[in-house]
Amino acid sequence: MNFFAIIVAGGKGLRMGADLPKQFLPIGGRPVLMHTLEAFERAVPGIHLVLVLPADHQPFWNELCQRHAFTLAHTIATGGPTRFHSVLNGLQTILENETWLADRADALVAVHDGVRPFVAPEVIRHCFESAREDGAVVPVVPVVETLRQLDSASAGKPEKSVTVDRSRFRLVQTPQTFQLTLLQQAYEQPFRDAFTDDASVVEALGHLIMLVEGNRENIKITTPFDLVVAEALLR
Repeated sequence: MNFFAIIVAGGKGLRMGADLPKQFLPIGGRPVLMHTLEAFERAVPGIHLVLVLPADHQPFWNELCQRHAFTLAHTIATGGPTRFHSVLNGLQTILENETWLADRADALVAVHDGVRPFVAPEVIRHCFESAREDGAVVPVVPVVETLRQLDSASAGKPEKSVTVDRSRFRLVQTPQTFQLTLLQQAYEQPFRDAFTDDASVVEALGHLIMLVEGNRENIKITTPFDLVVAEALLR
């Protein structure tokens, strides 16, 4: 069984309000991305890691790796204009490496946000185990706050809304994990605006997406407040 992880890190950090893209910001004295890559190596030793970065971010990443003596083996792929195209480029990097793919039918690939460094090892392993059986797996956590749905007919008027049953909803995390041949087939489709994550791309083929339990600490670092939480989690 071959295990792969495509780590997507193309964000510009606009909501963070920092000069550095959020994936390069330090937590515990080291860039977020380093913690994320190490999480996968801890969970699945020897996993093939593909890091997708915009071309203009790659020299800085190489500099950071030297500065922090970061030697964990990984391959760089160049990001595209959207997440869809970035994942596609990461996938192509895997498919073009013949030494990695003695048997494509026996390969699994996880796609993960670079700014989610706190994914639990057991979640990563569970996603791979489930994908081996079911083809397509997404980690989720329950919604713990009350949800209200806006009435679209109230545009331009005081907003009407109704409470919805939160037990019927789940918050989606990554790594979204797939059999490689299935993900390859899915990414042969033309891009659509409706493709908001990898599961939506696979789902467009008519393939069922299975859900597994994620971990609440697996936050996506997006805002300055998230950085405060990340430092606390790291401690």
